[in-house]
Amino acid sequence: MRFISTRGVEKWIPSSQAIINGISKDGGLCVPVSFPNLFEKIKEKIDMTYEEVAFEVIKEFFTDFSNEEIKDAISKAYENRFKVVEKNGFLELYHGPTSAFKDAALLFLPQIMSLAKKKLNINEEIVILAATSGDTGKAALEGFKDVEGFRVMVYYPKEGVSPVQEMQMVTQEGRNVRVVGIKGNFDDAQRGVKEIFGDNEFKEELLKMNYRLSSANSINIGRLIPQIIYYFYGYLKLVNKQQIKIGDKINIVVPTGNFGNILAAYYAREMGLPVAKFICASNENNVLSDFFNKGVYDKRRDLILTESPSMDILVSSNLERLLFEASGRDANEIKDLMKELSDNGVYTVNEKIKKGLKDFYGNYAKNEEVYNAINYLYNEEGYLVDTHTAVAYVVLNKYIRDTEDTTPYLIASTASPYKFPRSISNALKMEVNNIDDFEVIEKLYNFSKVEVPNNLKGLNNKEIIYNFISETNDLKNALLSFLGDSNDKG
Repeated sequence: MRFISTRGVEKWIPSSQAIINGISKDGGLCVPVSFPNLFEKIKEKIDMTYEEVAFEVIKEFFTDFSNEEIKDAISKAYENRFKVVEKNGFLELYHGPTSAFKDAALLFLPQIMSLAKKKLNINEEIVILAATSGDTGKAALEGFKDVEGFRVMVYYPKEGVSPVQEMQMVTQEGRNVRVVGIKGNFDDAQRGVKEIFGDNEFKEELLKMNYRLSSANSINIGRLIPQIIYYFYGYLKLVNKQQIKIGDKINIVVPTGNFGNILAAYYAREMGLPVAKFICASNENNVLSDFFNKGVYDKRRDLILTESPSMDILVSSNLERLLFEASGRDANEIKDLMKELSDNGVYTVNEKIKKGLKDFYGNYAKNEEVYNAINYLYNEEGYLVDTHTAVAYVVLNKYIRDTEDTTPYLIASTASPYKFPRSISNALKMEVNNIDDFEVIEKLYNFSKVEVPNNLKGLNNKEIIYNFISETNDLKNALLSFLGDSNDKG
């Protein structure tokens, strides 16, 4: 298997190089040259474990590595650390060390990246840069902490994550990590990281200092491929529970910000998984739902800070990969569209691309609808969901109302409700004024008796290690300060 760039300059890149690079030299994203039909190979093996499905998916793409190396990486990543649970159509992806779906990929990425570093004889220390809207940052910090030959720099919007998400990051232990809050939103952080990756002069300067940059965001193919796993696994679970038969189509519903999770579902279909529709659920930052309805991507709007903060995003990086496929892999068209977005903040896709997007449905949920969904699911079905999963549930119901489509579905449930305890408690009409979020967690547990994840217990008693703040135009200096800081803790 080889990889190419969505913008056409880089071609025939081996998987180890694609994983280390993170982003292509032309600013594009790596995509596989083809999609093998995995479904035909595994469709009769409905009792496969998550690790077994992971091996079948990953070995198709990361062919620089032996089967033994991949199995070992999977074992180190997931064994006793991460699991996926399917409950009544909800695919719970948050049973890992940071209580969010990002663990699925960011436990595996350090393992495969370490192997790639050895394979390519890279002697420099690799510096992982990550912009986070709340969950990627903690998962990257947790995955890469104390991994030899790597450093991790995470930028997050200081006023744009939940108190629990922030505490998870600023208390992170590890001799090789740094967390910086920025005076801006996620898009500012993401743009700043992309600018650093695009500055070849700065990267050369870092190489002379013995540092090489890479990414832990889902722009990195090493992060995206492991997200395909859970759709195959979830499908087999539905078969196993006799909710569908092998070969039956399902709809996949994803609360969507940076577009990586729903793109992974699309890649799963390209690999033969029977998927009918992709239901793209947005919060009030509904740039994606507008795009799927009108064919116009327009980021020229104010970012709204919502109670589903991991989706407070106006530039969905991974959409570029979908446009590449929908355009018939026309790299010149993609390059032009991305230039229009960069220069003007808006682009309109042609009829060919629109046709390629026909199986995507976009809609969004307002905060009141999210609260109503949380309340309904808990009180009527005894099921507690977080705000992001509630967004997906609201949009699924809008889709069913609009289309009367009764196809079985999987909803990607992306985070523990305890990561957003105040929002959940407010939705359940609990009285939580004048107490902090960690007291709210305790009150929500006493109310619901839903187990609090171990990684969130006692989080408020941990020492705050990082209180670095940066202007949005000063991310390079924040990085240089980290690399020049011998004790890594400031």
